[in-house]
Amino acid sequence: MNPSVEVLAQQVAERASGRDRFVVALAGPPGAGKSTVAERLVKALNQRSEIAALLPMDGFHLDNIVLEARGLTHRKGAPETFDAQGYVSLLQRVRAVPAAEIAVPLFDRMLDLARAGGAIVAPHHRIIVTEGNYLLVDRFPWADLSSQFDLTIWLDVDDDTLQERLIRRWLHHGLSREAAISRALDNDMQNVSWVKRLSGPADITLR
Repeated sequence: MNPSVEVLAQQVAERASGRDRFVVALAGPPGAGKSTVAERLVKALNQRSEIAALLPMDGFHLDNIVLEARGLTHRKGAPETFDAQGYVSLLQRVRAVPAAEIAVPLFDRMLDLARAGGAIVAPHHRIIVTEGNYLLVDRFPWADLSSQFDLTIWLDVDDDTLQERLIRRWLHHGLSREAAISRALDNDMQNVSWVKRLSGPADITLR
């Protein structure tokens, strides 16, 4: 049985006790629910006092102008459409300088772009929850992330459920059903396969 988010938050808080900075990585394929779980985990951790902050990998999406120039617009969300090394560098800074106030980018799904300085990681944020598709992938440069994580969590969801969720996501963004199915199958499910095949084991698996 999977623990509730509240129980998971208690486990994280106990492991982070006495640490200046503790980084939790929440990984899984597209459509697994990473953003939702991460947001709920941060909320549960902050119920008594604000000790946790969210740092999503999605803030490191390359801009659409860059993707268009590289012929990658149709592959948005694939590994090569992220500033992976920028994400690695920011996590390293967040860990190395816990006393600093650090601006982090956030991805705006409605505007379909990353907003620089969209959130702040402050010194009182001892626990950082970061989430993304490729956090446990054992390939350069993603493999450099492993040394930055104190606790890793994998969201395990079957492919049929992921496909259904991803189609619904594109319908919600205004695509026709035909276009939504095409986007999910031709891009997202390819990324699902890549993530599942190349991701290493996590400390905790949630199904």
